[in-house]
Amino acid sequence: MRVAVGSTNPVKRAATEAAFESFPGGSVEAEAVDSGVGEQPVGHAETIEGARNRAERALGAGNYDLGVGIEGGVAEFEGSDGLYLIMWAAVTDGETTGRGAGPSLGLPDSVAARVRDGEELGPVMDDAFDLENVKENQGAAGVLTGNLIDRESALRTAVAGAFGPFVTDCY
Repeated sequence: MRVAVGSTNPVKRAATEAAFESFPGGSVEAEAVDSGVGEQPVGHAETIEGARNRAERALGAGNYDLGVGIEGGVAEFEGSDGLYLIMWAAVTDGETTGRGAGPSLGLPDSVAARVRDGEELGPVMDDAFDLENVKENQGAAGVLTGNLIDRESALRTAVAGAFGPFVTDCY
């Protein structure tokens, strides 16, 4: 089985490979595709749309059995204060699409303010915590949890959830 992940980000590819490891003989390839949403998706709807777009475009980029899309965004939750890091994944075979979400993590007020002002989360995290290329390393999830979870494990959870319709008869 050939799977395309709609990103050349090494963390997104590794997360897809980790979620896909139980498929014997399968391979995961990275395809550079556009998400079709803003550089910093805001809200669940836009983040889900970006994941779906990436999955569909990755599938269409070659002779693949499945396309995987992963998108990180920020959102507010009703009944809770603050802005949260969110992550969504989509997996499609062209007919069926599964979706899964990773953990949601509260952003520090100083980071949230800058993101609300239009900055992208990754560069804000780099600047705020004197780091380099957070989004291709431990991710905001790693920084915000002291590496109890990192970006790869958080995204793996989202991808594994999106694989549901393809690995069970529950759907």
